[in-house]
Amino acid sequence: MTTPARFERAFEVEVADIDGLGHVNNLVYLRWVQDVAAAHWRFAATPEQQDAVVWVAVRHEIDYKAPAFAREQIVARTWVEEWTGVTSDRHTEIVRPSDGKLLAKARTLWCAVDPESMRPKRVDPEVRALFVAG
Repeated sequence: MTTPARFERAFEVEVADIDGLGHVNNLVYLRWVQDVAAAHWRFAATPEQQDAVVWVAVRHEIDYKAPAFAREQIVARTWVEEWTGVTSDRHTEIVRPSDGKLLAKARTLWCAVDPESMRPKRVDPEVRALFVAG
């Protein structure tokens, strides 16, 4: 069995991310999940591979564990756990490094799409290999 390559990105909670309850709005967590997934793709894939496929979210599941607040530093970690012909099952954890607290965890099913036809596209083994720990 292969080990998924993990990728992380740091964020600072902006004042605009805060909702009426005084903590990060749930939609912001979804934005972070999408942002770290896109950053992982841009980091791992070649420009040619990036031009050959676009990713569309088919399903998101998010479990909110603890609140985050303005000006806090957070880290989003992501990895691809499983592949099918046209999909990847990506996991994300959002943590606060100052205390190690898990703030949210997400699972997203992404579908590879041909950018010209906008139809699902089979993921090449070479692309899959980019997301396995070396």
